[in-house]
Amino acid sequence: MLEVDVEAGETVLDVYERNGWGDGLPLEAPTPERVNAMLAPLGNVDPDEVIAVLPPRLGEATRRTIAINAALAGCRPEHLPVLVSAVRALAHPDLNLRGVNATTHSVAPLLIVHGQAVVDGGFNAGLGAFGPGNRANATVGRALRLILLHIAGARPGPGDASTQGGPAKYSYCIAENLNDSPWGGYARSVGIDAPSAVTIHCGEGPHNIHDMESKEPARILDKVASAMTSTGQNNAPISQGEYFVALCPEHAAACAGDRWTRDHVAAYLFNQARLPVKELKRAFVLRAWAPWMQRLTDDDLVPMTESVANIKIVVVGGAGKHSSLIPSWGMTRSVTVPVEK
Repeated sequence: MLEVDVEAGETVLDVYERNGWGDGLPLEAPTPERVNAMLAPLGNVDPDEVIAVLPPRLGEATRRTIAINAALAGCRPEHLPVLVSAVRALAHPDLNLRGVNATTHSVAPLLIVHGQAVVDGGFNAGLGAFGPGNRANATVGRALRLILLHIAGARPGPGDASTQGGPAKYSYCIAENLNDSPWGGYARSVGIDAPSAVTIHCGEGPHNIHDMESKEPARILDKVASAMTSTGQNNAPISQGEYFVALCPEHAAACAGDRWTRDHVAAYLFNQARLPVKELKRAFVLRAWAPWMQRLTDDDLVPMTESVANIKIVVVGGAGKHSSLIPSWGMTRSVTVPVEK
């Protein structure tokens, strides 16, 4: 049992800090009553079943420990199935959570909520989706980080080697704007046919893409491609790194209005987001390249990722012609799973 020295002016947050718990911000006390209320919507399932083992500490994530961190973050009970499913995605081998936590890069897992769970949980898919002001986005994203801190052991230093860290490591959760998507849901486009789903994409913070004037898809997407062609990002040079392109509804509508599908958008960006070999040679050690790359001439243009399938398109946000690009850390793959208890 925690003891708070009230006479000495100590608070609950002081006790958490003394024990190495939390993210530095105020926390709700995870009382048994709050944790039980958090677990209640799951119904007749084993709260102590191990859902996943999370590196680097190889901590066991159960529904109960996930609920404790959800209570700490201030989540509502209806958010718990989203978090349980997000933990399953974190543990998928394609995501490479050990590498994500061990790298010096500023990578953070972005949680994207899809489908009915967006409505049921009150997630913000519209104006300010990446920003503050919505309890579901803020607390669920924060709870996922607390799970990484407390269960996975990804604390700065021994468990999280990020050189500078980043604000996305506090809370990084958005919802897909299905109502304004001209192409249907993202989860279904990657083979997940379920009422609700979550995606985890381990990447950088969002890079703004601004185009207020263009009506033609190519002109809008040329700006996205220009943001993709940066030698400072971890995806470069050519790799299996993914790019999530979070198009605002107006940019998405402009593309769909010219009968461009989600696949057309990705294919255009794959062909347009390229750099000449001589520029990549100046930026990178050539011996690290794949054998076929050694045969390229200086003026050859090469894509920023090996496959068009590595460019993912999702609709997020509200009115205003601003989209976002989220490059991955490089050695990770996004994972989409159905929301399940």
